[in-house]
Amino acid sequence: MKTNAFSAVLLSLAIIASPVFAGDQPSPVQLPKSPPPPGVELAQTISMVTGVAISPLLGVSAVGAWKYFKTPAARRAGLPWFAQPWFFVPALILVMAVFSKDSLGPVIPTALKKPFDLAELIENKLSALVAAGAFLPFIVSVFPNAAVTDSTAGGALVWAAIDTAQLGNLLLTPFAVAAFAIVWLASHAINILILISPFGTVDAALKGFRLFMLSTVAVTSFANPYVGAAWALVIILICYLLAGWSFRMLVFGTVFSWDLLTAGRKRFVPGVSGLSAFTSRRIQKVPVRTYGQLELDEQGRLVFTYRPWLVLRAKTVVLPTSGLAVGRGFLNPCLLAVHHDSARALFAFPPRCRTHEESLAQICGCSEVRDVGLRGLWRWLRELFGFRGSSQPEANILASV
Repeated sequence: MKTNAFSAVLLSLAIIASPVFAGDQPSPVQLPKSPPPPGVELAQTISMVTGVAISPLLGVSAVGAWKYFKTPAARRAGLPWFAQPWFFVPALILVMAVFSKDSLGPVIPTALKKPFDLAELIENKLSALVAAGAFLPFIVSVFPNAAVTDSTAGGALVWAAIDTAQLGNLLLTPFAVAAFAIVWLASHAINILILISPFGTVDAALKGFRLFMLSTVAVTSFANPYVGAAWALVIILICYLLAGWSFRMLVFGTVFSWDLLTAGRKRFVPGVSGLSAFTSRRIQKVPVRTYGQLELDEQGRLVFTYRPWLVLRAKTVVLPTSGLAVGRGFLNPCLLAVHHDSARALFAFPPRCRTHEESLAQICGCSEVRDVGLRGLWRWLRELFGFRGSSQPEANILASV
């Protein structure tokens, strides 16, 4: 049953460990139950879509486990694929492995933890594709099937009602997919921040925040479907307002993870084409984490060319040719704005550019390559999220950008 199904997101491990929920023995008296009204089904569907979008693998496998153990044994063979043990048991084992990794995150050295963070980032993308393409159509069934609910009606009336119900569910599917995509983009940004974060404590805080949001959706939906749906809609609205930033983070994380996974620095040849780069802070009207190309134009000026949402009309920003340096980082190099002893990142190059810092400096017209390190958690967090600093040297440098 769909009723309170999403509450399994938090109770999935208890469900699997406890045979009480198996439901193999039906109660002696089985009273016919009328299906819940469409309003309740719609509220539960909104909460379920939102929760699964926050953590696709956990959400799909938990809902599948809940459906399996709440279904009588004789009817389990007809359950969809996500409610079969061959799927949700390995999926929940993988979820437990990820949870164990996150629990030990603060004490594991960063160099050892990053490969697992990269694997989790890729898993989150794949599980989201599976959830959006194969899972959502199963759960978007708000309107009941008239063939089951009206056995006394005439044949033509029954089939007309069936067509209406199927059409209503079909029309709801694009909205469910859109809401799923919006929430997943914001949730996936957390995985990207974890991948590029050098602090285990920051990783744990980000994971804790996502688990807290997932818990609020599950708890409110379990307590009252309408309250849960209202809270889920608030989350969807917030994620919609963050969609632009989340999309830029998606592109940023995809490029970074691909370069790290395929050792792109071994294939990269500087100077063959424009240098791919991401803005590390807002420059003029260009948002933080915008993807584009850095190159020198015919007048010898350093130009950043980008396309909003990757497909809109190309735009360019002319950068200063003085006061710039290339920073040599742990995962990737960056382009710095230097003023006396102060240096702030303007652009982040992808990992494929690592070990090619001298060539980058020549292409960008920089006269210096320097090692860059962390200068405090607060300052790093401000740069990570794109907040502008208030220091006067930086303001003087960026005034000419």
